[in-house]
Amino acid sequence: MTRFLVIGIAIGVILLALVGWRIFDHVADRAEMVRLRHLQPESPQRFGYDMISGLPDPAQRFFRFSIAEGTTLRPVVDIQMAGQFSLGDKKDPRDMAMHATQVLAAPYGFVWKMRAQSGHLRLSGSDSGRWTRFWMGGLLPVVRAGGDPDHARSAFGRSVAEAVFWSPAAVLPSANVVWEHVDQDTARVTVSHEGLVQSIDLTVAANGQPTEVVFQRWSDANADKVFRLQPFGGYLSDFQDVQGYRLPTRVEAGNHFGTDAYFPFYRVDVTAISFPTPDR
Repeated sequence: MTRFLVIGIAIGVILLALVGWRIFDHVADRAEMVRLRHLQPESPQRFGYDMISGLPDPAQRFFRFSIAEGTTLRPVVDIQMAGQFSLGDKKDPRDMAMHATQVLAAPYGFVWKMRAQSGHLRLSGSDSGRWTRFWMGGLLPVVRAGGDPDHARSAFGRSVAEAVFWSPAAVLPSANVVWEHVDQDTARVTVSHEGLVQSIDLTVAANGQPTEVVFQRWSDANADKVFRLQPFGGYLSDFQDVQGYRLPTRVEAGNHFGTDAYFPFYRVDVTAISFPTPDR
């Protein structure tokens, strides 16, 4: 057997292993999405203003704007989106055109499955409450993270923040969801689940339309690459009515929100949004 043949066989084995690894990720993504969709209540309640009567005024305005009275309360949501995902910073954004599918089921988890491209550079993979996995060109693994307390805490913050504006039924008051007054137009919601706690500040307009969210996120997106609390947030716009909910279809967000270092690396338009039934 010649040296070139041995090298060829070795390369083939490596490529097959990478393809198998990538397929495994796809299967895991789909399985987690199915699990989360099945968390949709089988016999959901309907929204009534009595559910929010004890909340601070900004929170009451938010729910009155976001959920029509009598709407079936479905906290699990499917989202399709397109936009820009940036790998760089203000000086060098390195924007990539991005498309993504997301299942959001706060506080239990989420899966955000994306693909992005800039020229010949292609990035794909998924982020979830359990893992972060990204591939370059579909065959080269470039990020493998998760399965530790830091990742779980950071992902929980994302899921709760996104639930506030894309799944308001998930943040109605309960034993594990507490709202408090901040100022005339801002309310803070604190969500607890399995030892994780996250507070989100929501600012609303006079009519209750949410305009921005901001929170202290556990993150290592900083110069030191060390996990710590730092501001994360974004702006909401272009609201549309969907099955009794009024939801933003344009979102931009980034790290260090409210500071000079803020850079919105995530800018998306929702192309479809729905609330799956439990049998999906």
